[in-house]
Amino acid sequence: IADLTPGNAKTDARDAAVIADAARTMPHTLRAIDASDKDAAALSMLTGFDLDLARQVNQTANRIRGLYTQIHPALETVLGKWLEHDPILEVIAAWPTPAHLRKAGRARIDAKLKSKGAKRHAAWAKAITDALNKQTVVVAGTDAAGVVLPHLARQLIALHAQRDDVAAQVEALVEAHPLYPVLTSMPGVGVRTAAVFLAETAGKTFPSGAHLASYAGLTPVTRRSGSSIRGEYVSHAGNKRLKRAMFLSAFASLRSDPASRAYYDRKRAQGKRHNQAILALAHRRILTLYAMIRDGSLYDPPAQQLPAAA
Repeated sequence: IADLTPGNAKTDARDAAVIADAARTMPHTLRAIDASDKDAAALSMLTGFDLDLARQVNQTANRIRGLYTQIHPALETVLGKWLEHDPILEVIAAWPTPAHLRKAGRARIDAKLKSKGAKRHAAWAKAITDALNKQTVVVAGTDAAGVVLPHLARQLIALHAQRDDVAAQVEALVEAHPLYPVLTSMPGVGVRTAAVFLAETAGKTFPSGAHLASYAGLTPVTRRSGSSIRGEYVSHAGNKRLKRAMFLSAFASLRSDPASRAYYDRKRAQGKRHNQAILALAHRRILTLYAMIRDGSLYDPPAQQLPAAA
């Protein structure tokens, strides 16, 4: 269209004029923007930011684990699994090195955890002090780690607060959506998964569940050439954010949905690796989600088959 317009200058004003003239002469290409479009745009922006925050959380937590692995592996074994709890991070910020923790003592550690809202403050304080006794050697670099660890701990606390703030705004948008009860009725689908699903599928139509699964990159690709090359592999195309959300949702459903666990176990028994079985489960679940949305029905777990009578 630009080539058919007089002149060959490349300016913002000319581009705007070309777009406006094309829209005027082709009204069928325009569509109205309603509230759902605005909500979808907001969800897309918020979920994208939340994904960035999640990556930063993982990166910062891994740096903390890496430093403790270098200076005191036994302490990393204890603290490394509790880094999602802010009271533990407050302890690290106050007493980052083994020497600082020993000087603080179990009573002060317990008091710090309790004041920050830790319910298992006594058990955590005991586990920390017990871990300290497993190593008496001071490793080179411990003092430097003592400078870095408080900054990382406070950074992780701030990231947790930002994720909580974003989650509250996402939750408000998702709960107001008419599909919220349908989506969250499926085990493993929480507010974040529902938000990604709504944001990534807004304004799009899918003739069938297979089209939706293909859009999410959850449809296996078959490779066949004569009789020598046969097999299937996971598609690397599709919407990466939606695929990741459905993968994590399928993984979470293994603990809460017996039907998902049974399907996963069946795929594993067929020789599929863990990730392959989870992807197969995610493919099955997105087909189910499509049917739920199409019919406006809530999730109804399949009835468990009873063993045949002898």
